Amino acid sequence: MSAVLKDAPQLLPMRESDLAEVMAIESAIYSHPWTRGSFADSIHAGYECRCLRLGAELLGYFVLMIAAQEAHLLNLSIAGPQQRRGHGSGLLREATDLARRLGARNVFLEVRPSNRGAQVLYTRFGFRAIGTRRGYYPAHSGREDALVLTLPLA
Repeated sequence: MSAVLKDAPQLLPMRESDLAEVMAIESAIYSHPWTRGSFADSIHAGYECRCLRLGAELLGYFVLMIAAQEAHLLNLSIAGPQQRRGHGSGLLREATDLARRLGARNVFLEVRPSNRGAQVLYTRFGFRAIGTRRGYYPAHSGREDALVLTLPLA
C-alpha cells in the first residue's frame, strides 16, 4: 500500500501579476477593500508581500512592513471558501516568523471591533490589545474604530 501525499500550500512572493486574484479575494471578503494601488505600492515599497497558494489556487496573502525593529501587519486575508481551515493561522505564523527573522521585536496590527473572527485568531496566537484608533476604518455608517494589537517576538 502506498500513501498519497496531498500538496502542501506554498508561500510565494506577491507579484503584480497576482493582483487580479488578490483583488478578487479582497473585494469578496471586505466591505471596504484595499485598492489595487495599495497592493502595488506595497510591492514597490519593498514591503514583505506574500501569497499562499495551493497549486494554482490563491488561498490568501499578507502584507508586512518592517522598520526600526518593528513589524506592522497591514493586511492578512484568506479567501472566503478557505476560511476556518487553518490557513489563517498558518499564514499568521509565516508572517510573524518572517518578522522575527528580519529583526523585528514586536508585530503590531489593527483590527475592526466588528471582525470577531480575526480577533479570535489574533488572541489565540498571543496578540494582546494595547489601544484604540478612533475612526480608523471607513464603514457604511461613517467610521469604525480599530483595536491595536501587538505580539512581542523576543
